[in-house]
Amino acid sequence: SKVDKLIDLEIVSPVSFVYQGKVKSVSAPGTNGGFQVLYNHAPFVSSLTIGKVKIVDENGNEKLYSISSGILEVSNNKASIIAESIEVTDEIDIERAKKSLERAIERMKSDDKGIDKDRARLSYERAKNRIKFSGKEK
Repeated sequence: SKVDKLIDLEIVSPVSFVYQGKVKSVSAPGTNGGFQVLYNHAPFVSSLTIGKVKIVDENGNEKLYSISSGILEVSNNKASIIAESIEVTDEIDIERAKKSLERAIERMKSDDKGIDKDRARLSYERAKNRIKFSGKEK
């Protein structure tokens, strides 16, 4: 029987060991656009931006993660993602995300000079991303 064309993937974040296992593919939001890594992908390193990471595991099951930023490295059919923050989309607390979205919008609109607009915009993007990928935005 032919060897399954699988990649060894691990995903780590500062707070947890998120995933380790063999996968058929991993898609990620590269800073220069989304990309997909399959078996025998050329070695490369990419920085990741806000978006979703999609894994298709060896059994063909899909797993979705919401990521804020990080780095993906591939070589010799081993891939690793070092994420600044990442969460499984079905674990996302939608109410919390909506609250931080509202807070961020208020901060962005505020005339208070003490407010860091860039940081507010970033938390706005993050919250929006969480809500979007939770699939519960209806």
